[in-house]
Amino acid sequence: MDIKDYMQQLGRRARAASRRLARASTAEKNAALLAIAAAIRRDKAALVAANQEDLAAARAAGLEPALVDRLALTEKGVDKMAEGIEQVAALPEPIGEITELRYQPTGIQVGRMRVPLGVIGIIYEARPNVTADAAALCLKSGNAAILRGGSEAIRCNCAIAKLIAEGLEAAGLPADCVQVVDTTDRAAVGELITMREFVDVIVPRGGKGLIARLLAEARVPMIQHLDGNCHVYVDDEADADKALKIVENAKTQRYGTCNTAESLLVARSVAATILPDIAALLIGKGVEIRGCAETQALVPQAKAATEEDYHAEYLAPIISVKVVAGIDEAIEHINTYSSHHTDAIVTENHPKAMRFLREVDSSSVMVNASTRFSDGFEFGLGAEIGISTDKIHARGPVGLEGLTCQKWVVLGDGHVRQ
Repeated sequence: MDIKDYMQQLGRRARAASRRLARASTAEKNAALLAIAAAIRRDKAALVAANQEDLAAARAAGLEPALVDRLALTEKGVDKMAEGIEQVAALPEPIGEITELRYQPTGIQVGRMRVPLGVIGIIYEARPNVTADAAALCLKSGNAAILRGGSEAIRCNCAIAKLIAEGLEAAGLPADCVQVVDTTDRAAVGELITMREFVDVIVPRGGKGLIARLLAEARVPMIQHLDGNCHVYVDDEADADKALKIVENAKTQRYGTCNTAESLLVARSVAATILPDIAALLIGKGVEIRGCAETQALVPQAKAATEEDYHAEYLAPIISVKVVAGIDEAIEHINTYSSHHTDAIVTENHPKAMRFLREVDSSSVMVNASTRFSDGFEFGLGAEIGISTDKIHARGPVGLEGLTCQKWVVLGDGHVRQ
């Protein structure tokens, strides 16, 4: 296979499909989404079987446990995948909405219309549900998609791709609206991220190695985040029971996700009463604690934390812990070490909570809630294309609106400029 020629063909077909999709009605797009969801439910067993083949190959290849965890797809996961697509179908139509329409002194009306981006290239690792989520969001937002999943999920991704094509054709839309790259050759990524004539934006979902490569080589604009070093700060006015529950969930519900808490900060005045209980709970669940000197004094099992630990995204049962003077030091620490993904405060003090929301420079900031809520599904977006820690265009979980842009529109009645 000539990879360059293959990718160029995908690009041309995607560009043509994007023009058809841009004029598709809401009814057509929703019909396609519901048909895709129905096909996924129908072929649940086949998808799980394909995933089992991927898992066996991944384990044989010595893939890291965190990646194997992300790769796994159960029957419940297939149902959730279909439910996410159905939720996207039920969301309001974003395309064509005109906002901020107002008269100018000349008599013209000026406003903004929401429109698709065009063709979106999505590069991701491990999680096969991204194939369905990305297809649904791109379809509903009027964008054609070129999806390049990781080689470790090639069997399951190709199986999902066939069902997506089936649903599109059943609704009278081109199968080329969503194309899955069916080669595992890494050169395909290099072509995709430089095809400016066919691709309008790249959305990468993967580890630091993938993101670093794309940042160095991409010529197409990207919506991206590098990693997820998320914090929970337990304030000196925190409810101890809430703190215990939130830290437990944020750290231990799943270890291999980008919204898992990797760092815990505790106010000094309550550390002696709260930290030992939190540490006992985490240690009881097999979590290794790496802490500052004050943490080690309160938690004898804790290992000494290094500077690297405070920067780390472990994706494993390890957490860094630091005792801080109060909210000032907590905010400073987070803004220094955080990856600007998701950070949370536990406090009963409303002014402090509002200050934390204002001053922590992250894409999602939470009060008295687990960082695990930082997710398009949990935010009511139906599904997400990824998390953006950029500050231009889209930030946080990227749903339908993040896959569109606005253009200026002018309404007149024979008006001319004097």
